[in-house]
Amino acid sequence: MEILVFKTNVTSKKKVSKVSPLLTSVPTIQQWNFDLDDCDKVLRIVATELNPGSVESLLQTAGFDCEVMDY
Repeated sequence: MEILVFKTNVTSKKKVSKVSPLLTSVPTIQQWNFDLDDCDKVLRIVATELNPGSVESLLQTAGFDCEVMDY
């Protein structure tokens, strides 16, 4: 398993609920969470064999900015 970290513009629980079904639908994602208190509105994903670009595209189709962060 790997942990992927993304910078997003998801700023509220209401917006998280819009993204939730998308993230939950990806079978390789084991866990995910947003840190809305962080200045980068960080999305952390625990997954197996997940392409960061697919997560970026998934959130972008929902109308959100998302880019992988190096940590």
